[in-house]
Amino acid sequence: MHARATDATAAVDTPLVEIRGLTKSYERGNQRVEVLHSIDLDIAHGDFVALMGPSGSGKTTLLNLIGGLDSPSGGVLRVDGVAIDDLNSNALAAWRANTVGFVFQSYNLMPVLSAQRNVELPLLLTDMGANERARRASLALQLVGLGERAKHKPNELSGGQQQRVAIARALVSDPMLLICDEPTGDLDRQTADEVLTLLQQLNREFGKTIVMVTHDPKAAEYAQRTVHLDKGTLVDEPTPH
Repeated sequence: MHARATDATAAVDTPLVEIRGLTKSYERGNQRVEVLHSIDLDIAHGDFVALMGPSGSGKTTLLNLIGGLDSPSGGVLRVDGVAIDDLNSNALAAWRANTVGFVFQSYNLMPVLSAQRNVELPLLLTDMGANERARRASLALQLVGLGERAKHKPNELSGGQQQRVAIARALVSDPMLLICDEPTGDLDRQTADEVLTLLQQLNREFGKTIVMVTHDPKAAEYAQRTVHLDKGTLVDEPTPH
């Protein structure tokens, strides 16, 4: 895990995520539907941003664009200085594997694999040896408080524990950016708070930059700031930290 940069270093850093005039459109039959309209947004290194808005406001679309899961229709999108919309499919896949960790509402764990093996999965795309993969996965599980559950399969874990395994899997390649889409949507309040406290710890102690879509105002309170979307437009200008 990389430690957070010093304040002096962070002050002169360019934003980790730089978005200017970003648009996203889809074709539905003969109609062109614009989901995002000229979005301008900066996300600094070490920021924890909650994206909020009503259903259909475009927040998951924006999240997917930042994570390189979708391509914009127009505008500028740079992550760590890389214009990711200019990358071809192979380069984009390699960029995602090295730069971004994903956490979804559904944990997306492989039911036949242990927690350890689930966490190792992203490393199978690298040339890393088996011993190093196992070491990294073990460290990631310890970090999320599940070191003793490494051999358990998902059906032997609670919902909160499964989400912690998913977070460990997102962390195992030491990404600089965590993309979280409703990470506590399927959890009860107490378990959700435990998962959000973990995300907050990863942000504060390890300097992980986190962008989280949530519909839950209580979840958003764990973030450093909240950005509101409505009908594909930023409702208010985010306040930089």
